Amino acid sequence: MAQAPAQDNSPFLFLTGEGWHPGVVGIVAGRLKERFLKPTFVAGFEGGLGRGSARSIAGVDIGAIVRAAREGGTLDAGGGHAMAAGFSLRPEQSDPFRAFLTAEFAKSANISAHVATLTLDAVVSPAGATPTLVRDIGRAGPFGAGNPEPVLAVPDAQVVFADVVGKDHVRLRLAGGDGTRLDAIAFRAADTDLGRALLAARGKRIHAAGRLRADEWNGRVRVQLHLDDAAPADA
Repeated sequence: MAQAPAQDNSPFLFLTGEGWHPGVVGIVAGRLKERFLKPTFVAGFEGGLGRGSARSIAGVDIGAIVRAAREGGTLDAGGGHAMAAGFSLRPEQSDPFRAFLTAEFAKSANISAHVATLTLDAVVSPAGATPTLVRDIGRAGPFGAGNPEPVLAVPDAQVVFADVVGKDHVRLRLAGGDGTRLDAIAFRAADTDLGRALLAARGKRIHAAGRLRADEWNGRVRVQLHLDDAAPADA
């Protein structure tokens, strides 16, 4: 997070650090990709070798980029698919790899056009967000590359509750036109534009989009919307 703002003008993030554990660079790359909405490469160096992971956005085949870098000798190893890849490199390869990425992304016109796009698969009301629906959606899995989990929109719902929970999550309660309520949460969003907008939307109506989850606690099944994005309903 400290390094990323210095790359604001770049269409991608390439972040490295000494001692970063190879087991978590993929998680870090994924969270930075979600936060900054651009393809992200993260590598940790230890003992003269860097192990990295990359996560992409729609429209950018990050696996093809990593394979091309490997084949050109810019990386020691690497491979993956359109949305995720892994790679290894030596410290002296960092600058050449960054230059390679700059040249590759320069070939793709207007990558930012992909960034703001969220594809919606269906519309559901709070009353329709039931455990049965969650189970039916789950039968279409497993989800991943080539079979993404459906994103559902909950349109014109009133925010009857919004607050920060945990360290930086924003928890909501949405009400449909018939009064039925649906719990929602935006993870790691409290200090983002989305999180601030959600907290400011108390008592207002929004369009929300995300993925439905069902959790059982104390014998009760609760459905929750894991938020990807939201917008004012009157916009």
